[in-house]
Amino acid sequence: MNVTEANSVVLRKLLIFTVIMFGFGFALVPFYEKICEVTGLNNLLQADTLVENTQVDTARWVTVELDANTRGLPWQFKPLQSSVRVHPGELTQVVYEVRNNSDREINGQAIPSYSPQLLGKHLKKLECFCFSKQVLKPREVRQMPVQFLIEPGLPTDINTVTISYTFFELGNDNTASLDINADQI
Repeated sequence: MNVTEANSVVLRKLLIFTVIMFGFGFALVPFYEKICEVTGLNNLLQADTLVENTQVDTARWVTVELDANTRGLPWQFKPLQSSVRVHPGELTQVVYEVRNNSDREINGQAIPSYSPQLLGKHLKKLECFCFSKQVLKPREVRQMPVQFLIEPGLPTDINTVTISYTFFELGNDNTASLDINADQI
C-alpha cells in the first residue's frame, strides 16, 4: 500500500469517526432532558409548560420555607418573606431581592434546590429568575418574582418544604465558573 492509499484510508476513518461523534453529541440533548424529567432534577426544562387543570386542596396546608444564598458573589440575596403557607394546587408568588454591592457589572445564575428532594417532582414553576442569567449593574437592586404551585400529589405526610436558590457568578465568556459538589446543592 502506498502513501496515498494509506492517507485515503485514514481520511475515511476520520470522516466516519466525525459523523459518529456528531451524532452522539446531537443525541445527548434529548437524553439529558429525559434524565431530568425522570429524576425531577433541573425543573428548568418545564418553564413553558402551562399549569394543568388542578384542583386546590383546601383541606391541607403546606409551609414553604424560602432560602437564598450566594457563592463567590458580592451580592446580597434574600426572599422578602421567609416562608409562605399554601394549599396544594394553589398558584403562589413570592419575591426575592438581590443587590449588587460591587462597583462592577456581574453576571449571575441561580440554581434551585429542594428539600425534600421529591418536591422537584411536585413543584411547577411558571415564572422564575432562575430560568435565565441575571446581569446586575454596580449597586443595582432588583426584585425578582417566582410564581409556582405545589401539585396536590405531594405526599400527605409532608407539611413543610424548602425551596432554596444559590446564585453563582458566570464567567465573562458566559459559561458558568461553577465548582459545585453534589453535597452542596
